[in-house]
Amino acid sequence: MAVFGAYGHTGRFVVAELRERGYVPLLLGRDQDKLRALAQTHPGLGVRQASVDDPASLDRALQGAAAVINCAGPFAATAAPIVEAALRAGIAYVDVAAEIEANLDTFAHFAERANAAGTVVVPAMAFYGGLGDLLVTTAMGDWTTADEVHVAYGLSSWSPTGGTVASGVVSQQRRGGRRVRYTGGQVEYHDDALPTVQWDFPAPLGSQSVIAEFTMADIVTIASHLAVPEIRTYMTAKAAAELSAPYASAPDAVDERGRSAQTFVVDVLVRSGATERRLAATGQDIYAVSAPLAVEAVDRILTGRTRGTGVASAGAIFDAPDFLRAISSHLSLHVAPAYAADQRSGPRPGVWSMSRR
Repeated sequence: MAVFGAYGHTGRFVVAELRERGYVPLLLGRDQDKLRALAQTHPGLGVRQASVDDPASLDRALQGAAAVINCAGPFAATAAPIVEAALRAGIAYVDVAAEIEANLDTFAHFAERANAAGTVVVPAMAFYGGLGDLLVTTAMGDWTTADEVHVAYGLSSWSPTGGTVASGVVSQQRRGGRRVRYTGGQVEYHDDALPTVQWDFPAPLGSQSVIAEFTMADIVTIASHLAVPEIRTYMTAKAAAELSAPYASAPDAVDERGRSAQTFVVDVLVRSGATERRLAATGQDIYAVSAPLAVEAVDRILTGRTRGTGVASAGAIFDAPDFLRAISSHLSLHVAPAYAADQRSGPRPGVWSMSRR
């Protein structure tokens, strides 16, 4: 199983998860010294240097691989060349991209070719993009459409990796400094200030100040297969401030798995008319949990547990409830039954009360 960017922060979690599940990781990356250093901690694993600006090196690196997981950002630079190489090799491609534009590019540029080749390409198969999509798809249940989707991220803290910071810079450059949201069934760029509202997360997090329209990759993954005109995402204000701090530090490991002390809640709410459905997931370390998400995706692709081929998001190509059950050792789910919205006041985006469950 090829892992491009294996020596990166998320890549190391992916390598460990693959080994734990009985796969043999193939360590790929641009920096030969970092690859060798990683190989010393994983004796017996293959190491192959490759660069995204050298297609021949990518072809050599993917020889004999069953699939490739791309963990190297910024994905605006790495996704397309590695998808191209995966198509040439006839193998599946999965990445952990949180970059909205990079994910849009993958859908736009490779959908027809991947489908024609009978290859599976799954972008954003990570904490941002993948997890939210799986939760929303599960919460939708038998609904084929909804009026609104809300995804609220409750992070106890956010110490970003160097890759996260670099990817954020690239995204800002591509947007010309503008912000992005999904409204009226399409991606919209704007210069409006982002409002701060209250979001009532499940206990013990409770009511938190969140930045509304803190838009993440979920607007790409969810919109790719669900008919929802309004998709809004939120981020706890504290975590958002830490992400943008001028001297933000990388996560520090606190356990034997290398996870940080960061905890998270992903709380999703979908509304159709006066009816709302809600589902939340809690866990530890947003980078660490991306590994079981990506590896479970690859395992399902290789064992034929997919709904078709081509470029697809997690919720579209996998059985979302079953997928979440499969990674239950990494996540705790909090299921809320459907309930009717208050007919007098109507739904209030961003101010949902958990007491109404």
